[in-house]
Amino acid sequence: MTLAAHIAPLLPTRLVAALARAVYPRFEPELARLAELCPAGCGTAVDVGGWYGPWTRRLSRRARRVVTVEPVPHLARLLAATAPPNVRVVQAAAAERPGAARLWLPPHDAGDRGVSSLVRRNIHATALPVSLVTLDELGLKDVGFVKVDVDGSELAVLRGATGILARDRPALFVELESRIQPIGPVVTYLSLLGYDGWVLPGRDWVPLSRFPLETHQAETSYVVTQGLLRRVLPFRGPRYVNSVLFLPDGRRPVGDDGTHALREAPR
Repeated sequence: MTLAAHIAPLLPTRLVAALARAVYPRFEPELARLAELCPAGCGTAVDVGGWYGPWTRRLSRRARRVVTVEPVPHLARLLAATAPPNVRVVQAAAAERPGAARLWLPPHDAGDRGVSSLVRRNIHATALPVSLVTLDELGLKDVGFVKVDVDGSELAVLRGATGILARDRPALFVELESRIQPIGPVVTYLSLLGYDGWVLPGRDWVPLSRFPLETHQAETSYVVTQGLLRRVLPFRGPRYVNSVLFLPDGRRPVGDDGTHALREAPR
């Protein structure tokens, strides 16, 4: 367990949440460049796996509506109590079909570490019952952006949003970690739907097809054990890339007008 994980239970939850939201753009620099992910004039943005709300809070400033799906009860209540008025919180786990399941948690953790999952791994010890929902059944309209961070069931979430993906063609920001689940099935599924992946290993976006994500993650996996605090400090060493921006229909991450630009046709 990291130092932050030891200290967090000793502090008020709202303070921990505020600190996490403040430092998270250094941990996940794509969040600091949200304008390149979430298109201008976004109607509805969806945050699947809300945790303490770093994505929810920033998306609320860019989209007219935000729907946050969070299965951990006390985190869902915290988000509902502290989020801006244009945010709707759904206390459930997003999945391929509605129903019920067990959400797995590490020992001595109520969900605050952000590694709870419907897929049990060796870090998990206890479970709590949660409701399952599909994004398609939530009645969402004009969806422009979806962020998915669910530690292992990303493909199920996307399959449960097939209607939205076909109708609205939103940008997708999906956590993919080969140490948790194979990357290939998600990439293949989205490719069949007309989506291409992009990653941000440095200052510039790189097509996923040109970036060996699994090799990179294997070589930098030690970074994961350093915890949130160590990974947001200056001079923190190499970055561990674990999220992919998927854009449909040949779009690039950003255009001159702040929207996703169409890729130039080959000559």
